Amino acid sequence: MQSYYIVPTIADRAWQCLAKYALEPAHEATFHARSYGFRTGRSAHDAQQFVFVNLNSRAKGIDKRVIELDIEKCFDRISHTTIMENLIAPKGIKIGIFRCLKAGVNPHFPEQGTCQGGVVSPLLANIALNGIESIHRHHIQPGYKITNKTSEKHINYPSVRYADDMVIILRPQDDANEILGRIDEFLAARGMKISEKKTKITAATDGFDFLGWNFKVKSNGKYICTPSEENFKKFREKVKNIVNCSNYGSSVKALKLAPIVRGWRNYHKFCDMSGSRFSLWFLNHRTFTVFNKEPKNTLHTSVKLVEKAFPTVPYSLASHIMVKGNKSVYDGDLIYWSERNSKLYDGSTSKALKKQNHTCGHCGLKMTSSERVHLHHIDGNHDNWKPKNLLAIHESCHDYLHMGKRVKP
Repeated sequence: MQSYYIVPTIADRAWQCLAKYALEPAHEATFHARSYGFRTGRSAHDAQQFVFVNLNSRAKGIDKRVIELDIEKCFDRISHTTIMENLIAPKGIKIGIFRCLKAGVNPHFPEQGTCQGGVVSPLLANIALNGIESIHRHHIQPGYKITNKTSEKHINYPSVRYADDMVIILRPQDDANEILGRIDEFLAARGMKISEKKTKITAATDGFDFLGWNFKVKSNGKYICTPSEENFKKFREKVKNIVNCSNYGSSVKALKLAPIVRGWRNYHKFCDMSGSRFSLWFLNHRTFTVFNKEPKNTLHTSVKLVEKAFPTVPYSLASHIMVKGNKSVYDGDLIYWSERNSKLYDGSTSKALKKQNHTCGHCGLKMTSSERVHLHHIDGNHDNWKPKNLLAIHESCHDYLHMGKRVKP
């Protein structure tokens, strides 16, 4: 069977990026609180923390089940009609989005699908799937039913969605088949359907995979989260391919390994990373053996290179601070977002931000999640890490400060 790929050009991507900046603020105000994928100010760690809140011992997670929902070919089957009906935009942008959807369309499905690799595609998918999180809900008080007079603060939505990946947490009395039936109706109206092969109903005590993590409730009721088997396997393959490559020396291998290991450990820093497997003891040992075989390396230099290749990142199970309710980076609450952005940093950066009341030390504006925070050394000495010598500033402000100090070749 012939496959079709709708790949936008550079000019198309540039226009889609501009359209995304125009569309995102309006749609962020309408998106559900339990949607975390491809949204500014939200991350996979928020979804991870939500699962913890619903499966820990206080929430009686040991008695709960989980629907691992998989939407069959989500980005290829989204109805164009649904997207255009729910799009909040002026006529000019709507026409542009319509043309993006129709450009290079699959002849077998002329009214479905978004362009692969398109900048605006994740936003359009969120627009089409918005509301699926509200299908399963219940009253926060056991035994109470939801009526038209029930306040929104008394309703619990035990579902979490990250783009097209979704997990629905069920109580013992919830009917899984009835919930799946309503979800199927919701998706059918949007040109999509549930993948019967991949959608599973799992007991929380058996464990399930979501966003590269394995969530499980032990027999004693204790919640545990670790990197999933598939995620760890892919990571290990990446490391092995670099370590066993004969094209590089040990120093180059260490430089290539460091960002991969640091990125993997940062992603899983809210998991239980104890034990020899996830502490990467075996990969450390194998890397040391390979490095130490090089004639130019001594025992001491090999150890130093391994430490450089495997940087440590502190971990703490379920300690991420989840984004508050329906908060959006476009709601104008700069105080909340600047303080939240500060909590995402640790060490010297976090201390400097608190000292400066979450404002930039150069321009005086609040620190929002739209730009990274850099530490500036006031005296120019990067070995001087005294608190008085450190200033937390915007990345752009840091570039501006050092603009005139760069050495021209």
